[in-house]
Amino acid sequence: MMERKSISKIAVAGLVTVLAVEAAFVVRTMAADDAKGSGKIVIDGSTTVGPIAKAFAEYYMSVNPGVTISVSESGSGNGAKSLIAGSCDIASMSRFMKDAEFKAATDKGVFPVAHVVAMDGIAIAVHPSNPIAGRGLTVKQVRDIYTGKINNWSELGGPDLKIVRISRDTSSGTYETFEGLVMKNEKLAADTEYVGAQAAMRERIKSTASAIGYVGLGFLDDSIRALEIDGVYPDNNTVSSGRYPVARPLFLFTNGYPALGGHVHAFVTLHLSRKGQEMVEQIGYVPVTKY
Repeated sequence: MMERKSISKIAVAGLVTVLAVEAAFVVRTMAADDAKGSGKIVIDGSTTVGPIAKAFAEYYMSVNPGVTISVSESGSGNGAKSLIAGSCDIASMSRFMKDAEFKAATDKGVFPVAHVVAMDGIAIAVHPSNPIAGRGLTVKQVRDIYTGKINNWSELGGPDLKIVRISRDTSSGTYETFEGLVMKNEKLAADTEYVGAQAAMRERIKSTASAIGYVGLGFLDDSIRALEIDGVYPDNNTVSSGRYPVARPLFLFTNGYPALGGHVHAFVTLHLSRKGQEMVEQIGYVPVTKY
């Protein structure tokens, strides 16, 4: 999995390109439609990146009435498969592509190019009634919970309740980030429950007093409580500074670098504009720009 140092390098690389791309990005004054390529864009992949893709799609179609954009959320792994198969133009992914995915792509003549659209912290969350919410946990304690070494909240100074462990499904990019940064590739306990989407994770936590789970910052609300991890609370400042230990970049992948002036290029660089930054912030993620 990607180390935190690598994440910082990706974020810096994105910031370096901001001025150049911002100067070139003017959605309303691009060349005539016949020079932009297809008026249809198909996006598939991560449920984490989904809210960004949907917000961008809604905005882009509003200023380009002749363009149709569809957004599916089948998971990061399936997004990679769709890009490789040629069934989507953009794969949204909450993790970087694996070596095996790159090989499968190049074997088919597809060259994946990554565009970092935002940064995200994976918040470890519990039910609001759990007093642990006011104390926080360490990465090691979270790992011990999910491996089954810790099974009752009383072992951590909480209530005498059996811990209900909730995880994302194994095809999820969020799961793979959690596996690498928190679990250090140790196996999850056999009784861990798996859910297929961020919203389902949030629902399960808020309906279960003894649950623990994890969601992206964009899915936090008052119905669940995010924990301090290693003494650091997940928010925009701690994620962008690299202080929060469970953070990752969010990606859009294209087959090669998209043609300049085309719709796909305009879409995957929208996050570098002021409007894009505003939308990323409104959704609850951390932008790669600071205007």
